[in-house]
Amino acid sequence: MTHSSKLIEYFITKFGDENLWIGIMDKCIQIFLIIIIAGIIVKIGKKVITNIFILRAKSPLRVSERREATMLKLLKNVISYFVYFVALMTMLGTIGVEVKGLLAGAGILGLAVGFGAQSLVKDIITGFFIIFEDQFAVGDYVRVGQFEGTVEEIGLRTSKIKGIHGELNVIPNGSILEVTNFSIHNSIAIVDIGIAYEGDIEKAERVINHMLEGMPDRYEDLVKAPELLGVQSLGPSEVVLRITAETVPMRHFFMAREIRKELKNTLDANGIEIPFPRMVMYNRQDNEGKQTAKHM
Repeated sequence: MTHSSKLIEYFITKFGDENLWIGIMDKCIQIFLIIIIAGIIVKIGKKVITNIFILRAKSPLRVSERREATMLKLLKNVISYFVYFVALMTMLGTIGVEVKGLLAGAGILGLAVGFGAQSLVKDIITGFFIIFEDQFAVGDYVRVGQFEGTVEEIGLRTSKIKGIHGELNVIPNGSILEVTNFSIHNSIAIVDIGIAYEGDIEKAERVINHMLEGMPDRYEDLVKAPELLGVQSLGPSEVVLRITAETVPMRHFFMAREIRKELKNTLDANGIEIPFPRMVMYNRQDNEGKQTAKHM
């Protein structure tokens, strides 16, 4: 018998066994059922979590919507990871892999890696508490150390902050010690306007107050009408009036620019002068000056 004939006979003997294929089909069916059951459990779990948060929304005792949305997404991810991990272990056991030994080896390996990755563990723990405590959320404008900008992404290990010039700062969560969040409470716009000493201050205050009263009808970013506080300081060539305006979070920059524009148009329309720098030149006409000028 030739070598090729022996090889063909070996494959026929090895894979021609009917019981072998029945066993393979049986295990494939079991794995398929495990995947389907895991998917159903994940869907049911996510639905239950969503319904729980819907009921919490109707409760008088509520946390912020931002925190609820963050926690809802986090819990859905956790239940997905847990169910699919259990399903994977079950499938490995189905095909004959010793799951207990695998888990024991993974635990020893994880312990060894943990000693060499303490900073990674610190990042993950800090990231969890950032999400759990709702310190900041995606879309918030924050200052973290020397970085300031809009939060683009929050992960368990790093957070990404986009600066005002478009740069993306990736910050390990473990290095975040202090956070200033500008997006939780309303913002305050502060505008100073100068009136010439020769001007009528009382008239200027009446005109400005009338303008400020109508601004909430034109700008939805204003929480209430801006307030004219009065004379803030006496400058070298002007009397400085201060205006404050409460706005929705992070819209104070925009409203400050709009208030300045409307102030300029309103004061010009009412003949109230806004002072500007002037330079006065004196020409001394003495004999020495004439001789010098003539000499030059």
